[in-house]
Amino acid sequence: MAFIVCEPCIKCKYTDCVDVCPVACFHEGENMLVIDPDECIDCGVCVDECPVTAIFSEDEVPEKWEEYIDLNVQYAAEWPLIEEGHEPLDTADAFREVEDKRALLSPEPGEGTE
Repeated sequence: MAFIVCEPCIKCKYTDCVDVCPVACFHEGENMLVIDPDECIDCGVCVDECPVTAIFSEDEVPEKWEEYIDLNVQYAAEWPLIEEGHEPLDTADAFREVEDKRALLSPEPGEGTE
């Protein structure tokens, strides 16, 4: 089972998870990260590093966020790889506790590090 980045990441995009990942499985969108399930080795070290609790094992994704399983697959194929962390978005503090952010997800790619 791969790990999945879910809705709490939107408009925050903390990259603490990227810094601890032992493989290159994170991809960067304009305002969110996703995990490539084919590259994820299921180690789980990223879960505890996420300050907004956005990362779940695929079989533990909350029902309300199940669409993010497919979104991680889709965007991992479209967005660039990110292998080094950077500062979170300027909106991170303001959106850290906001719920129902799905409409704010940008399909645009981020910069990545490749």
